[in-house]
Amino acid sequence: MTEATSVDAELAFRGDLAAFERIVDKVLDELPEWVLEQIDNLHVVVQDKPTPSQAAHGERLLGLYEGVMLKDRGMNYFAAAPDRISIFREEHLRLARSARHLSLQIRKTVLHEMGHHLGIDDERLHEIGWG
Repeated sequence: MTEATSVDAELAFRGDLAAFERIVDKVLDELPEWVLEQIDNLHVVVQDKPTPSQAAHGERLLGLYEGVMLKDRGMNYFAAAPDRISIFREEHLRLARSARHLSLQIRKTVLHEMGHHLGIDDERLHEIGWG
């Protein structure tokens, strides 16, 4: 973890929204080229907690991908709105044992949800360390 990330992790651990968002942005900035080349029509957001409809997907959500996975898009695919990855700040803060743990968990969540956008299933995400 770089010094700036460690400072952001400490601030985020104390509840600073902007620092939390910077950690998410840093994970996105460090995505491998093969991932960046595939991302299509995607918006990543930080929310404090899931909306009621998002919460229906499960308890203790850290993140959620909503959209059509790349592997499921056909030639006639058209989306009026982008797919969405939501990262839920309050649940991350609730589970974090330290600033470093928070930073690592945010990274894992962002990668996991990005994997869903790419069409990677949970089993494979765990195999590659994104689960």
